[in-house]
Amino acid sequence: MRDFIQILKRFIPPYKSRLGKNIFYNILSAAFGSVSFVLLVPVLNILFNVTEEVTELVPFELNKESLMTNFNYYVTLSKQHFSASTTLLFAGGFFVLAALFKTGFSYLASYEIVFIRNGVVRDIRRKIYQKILSLPLPFFSEERKGDIIARTTGDVQEVENSIMNSLEMFFQNPIIILIYLSGMIFMSWQLTLFVLVLLPIMGTLIGKVGKTLKKRSKEGQDKMGEILSNIEETLSGLRVIKAFNAEDKMDKLFTSHNEQYRQIMNRLMWRRSLAHPMSEFLGTIVVVIVVWFGGLLILGQTPLMDASSFIAYIALFYSIINPAKQFSTALYSIQKGAAAMDRIDQILNAESTILEPEQPKPLNGFNKEIEYRNVSFAYRPDRVVLKDVNVKIGKGQTVALVGQSGSGKSTFVDLLPRFYDVIKGEILIDGINIKDVSLHGLRELMGNVNQDPILFNDTIFNNIAFGVESATREEVERAARIANAHEFIMQTEKGYDTCIGDRGGKLSGGQRQRLSIARAVLKNPPIMILDEATSALDTESEKLVQEALDNLMKNRTSIVVAHRLSTIRNADMICVFHEGKIVERGRHEELLALDGIYTKLYNMQNF
Repeated sequence: MRDFIQILKRFIPPYKSRLGKNIFYNILSAAFGSVSFVLLVPVLNILFNVTEEVTELVPFELNKESLMTNFNYYVTLSKQHFSASTTLLFAGGFFVLAALFKTGFSYLASYEIVFIRNGVVRDIRRKIYQKILSLPLPFFSEERKGDIIARTTGDVQEVENSIMNSLEMFFQNPIIILIYLSGMIFMSWQLTLFVLVLLPIMGTLIGKVGKTLKKRSKEGQDKMGEILSNIEETLSGLRVIKAFNAEDKMDKLFTSHNEQYRQIMNRLMWRRSLAHPMSEFLGTIVVVIVVWFGGLLILGQTPLMDASSFIAYIALFYSIINPAKQFSTALYSIQKGAAAMDRIDQILNAESTILEPEQPKPLNGFNKEIEYRNVSFAYRPDRVVLKDVNVKIGKGQTVALVGQSGSGKSTFVDLLPRFYDVIKGEILIDGINIKDVSLHGLRELMGNVNQDPILFNDTIFNNIAFGVESATREEVERAARIANAHEFIMQTEKGYDTCIGDRGGKLSGGQRQRLSIARAVLKNPPIMILDEATSALDTESEKLVQEALDNLMKNRTSIVVAHRLSTIRNADMICVFHEGKIVERGRHEELLALDGIYTKLYNMQNF
């Protein structure tokens, strides 16, 4: 219950006014429901012909004797002027009217809770998505994508089905129970006191079953995350799975996860299913005991209540049983939803290691140079990737990074837009530490073209214009021409309005790369980062892409990570990385003259 209260405190405040209306309508609905049961007493008295004749009104007081005496006065008056059957009809009309108001206000309460419920679920989904966008890349290298998807979809759905479905019961049923209980006290405080001793005993027994529900629920949601990860990996690696005849291996792995999930959910559902029959059985026991105790009050030597009042009391009490059962079921659902919320909070409460400065310094474009000053970086303490790197890159220069795989080249360029933060040293742009400027302002200066072009399941136009607000068709076409992409775009079915499929799957590798170059051209940043942009292409595609890259790098500061040394012969400076350090630097001819690591790499590629 504490978890549920915390969730309400976090997500309900924007809907306070609607929650207030819901509670108000629930109070009115419960009040008219209670009145309708109280009206049952005179109806029964008329039917049994035991109505006490009252010929005078008594002074009004807020107690049972005064109210019932005056009510019976009007019943007597009605019987004298009309007949008993007509009076019964009048009483029935009041009963129907009370029921109409009860159900009407109940609908209005439900109307408000639907708005709250769907609004809270929308807010949770949006918060998760915003958090995913704001978290740094290191977070996602530690998490499985399938598990993140499971928390965004399945866990949010579980919160909706469990906690949000329980909102109505949580705000409605306690009000019904309290008001109906007040009516029961009004009719017989002795019998109600006896009931109040029994109900906590029933609640305690039900609560014991729910203690393990949250744990089992979390196990099930964790396992579902593993299943979704398995599916995501299968879809991504389907070509490799088929090529290595590994269908049976993957099927066995999935079957194992699926069977474990079934067993967990069986145990969970068995406990959850126990809520209704247990509450019904215990409720029946309570009703029998109440009937027995009520009989003692009626059949005693000095009866404390009459038979018609007792029947109305039992009807009122039985109306409490169903809300109480629903409330106990809601408690089970809340436990299950709380487990899902715990998993969601692992994302929402994740701390970002890339922090925005409280008072960012203005970065007015790029005017002079980029400087890496004594920069070191490690993904974890035992894996240092860069060691005391010092580089200055002047405006308009093209700097190439070469070296073996794992030598630190890609990490070097990832530090500049602050995808990761240095652990030692600093990176300066025009003398300003990049940690002192806003992330948006910093990244606005840069464009990226990666080895694996990242495109979206959208039109060619929207992929090129991605991140550039209000781009015109003419601007997009001009960027595509610079990137050598216009010709193949016009050969597609709908030109720039052609949808390219998931991750650009309808295009070839070279076409996808040229679209990513066009996207960078349209952004028109002063600093360009190219991370092995041609390494995965065939010779013809590489030629077209290299021409596009040459167009892109004109009049820009460019940092190029390259495996094919032939593409960087004209770079202003080539930095050779080896085990996290820059061991050689200079122009192409100068490095060949050193006859060192660069010369070895160059000769191997020429061979």
